Amino acid sequence: MIKIKNNIKQLKSQVIMASLLVMAVVMTSCDFEFDLPEEGSIADLTPPTASFESKVSPENNLKINFTNLSGSSTDYVWEFGDGNSSTDKEPSHTYDAIGTYTVMLTATDKIGASSSVTGEVIVEEKQVIKPEILEAGFEDNTLPDGTGDGRDSWRNDFGGVIQITSSPVNGGTQAAKFPSAGDRVGHQEVLATPDTDYILTYYYTMKTSGTGNLTVRVLGGSISDLDEADGATLASHVGTNQDSSSTYVKVEIPFNTGSNSVVGILITNEGVESRVDDMEITIK
Repeated sequence: MIKIKNNIKQLKSQVIMASLLVMAVVMTSCDFEFDLPEEGSIADLTPPTASFESKVSPENNLKINFTNLSGSSTDYVWEFGDGNSSTDKEPSHTYDAIGTYTVMLTATDKIGASSSVTGEVIVEEKQVIKPEILEAGFEDNTLPDGTGDGRDSWRNDFGGVIQITSSPVNGGTQAAKFPSAGDRVGHQEVLATPDTDYILTYYYTMKTSGTGNLTVRVLGGSISDLDEADGATLASHVGTNQDSSSTYVKVEIPFNTGSNSVVGILITNEGVESRVDDMEITIK
């Protein structure tokens, strides 16, 4: 019995040793080197979304202003479709010629994820407004709704209301009259296209007695006081022709609107009775 027990103990010892050996082999053969996640390997919960809008600059029809609407992004690459590019967030780009261009915006975040979007930009010829002067001939009932006394559109707070005369006139049956006291002022604002060349045409006549002038100015933008007129003047003409009180003299004032989308016409006189008729602004 003792011999059997000893054999059993030896067998158990051999089994235990064999098990330990197998475990050692298994543990040795296992790779316990863990791969730590690198930057960018974790799923991006808020990936970039590229998006943009574009508008034509009011100052230049070849210039396009871009608005960046991208989300979850920090860096940007714009390709404007004409070989030029930019990394600005919201660039403006001036094209060399009219046409249709495919613009691509790529938006990227700090972990390298990116999104791209393309869109067409149409560069067209400048759409030029022809300014409309209301009651340009100072005639009754010539407002768009068929009303008006020939001077309603010229009323202002800078001076007295202009007068109306039926003789002499250049065209139609009425003209504007400015007494020699120089206390009447005509002023009207009209819409125009920025950075555009125009010509203001009108006709005037003055009495032969007395000495004075009739001044017509084209103003850039609005004014609230006559003292601001000098600084706002884009172009002007000082009329002094007193050869005939019944013969109208034609005047053309070329001007450029600059950055203004509104221009004003300001009429004043001093020293001599004057008349004005048939005003018009044409595209040069």
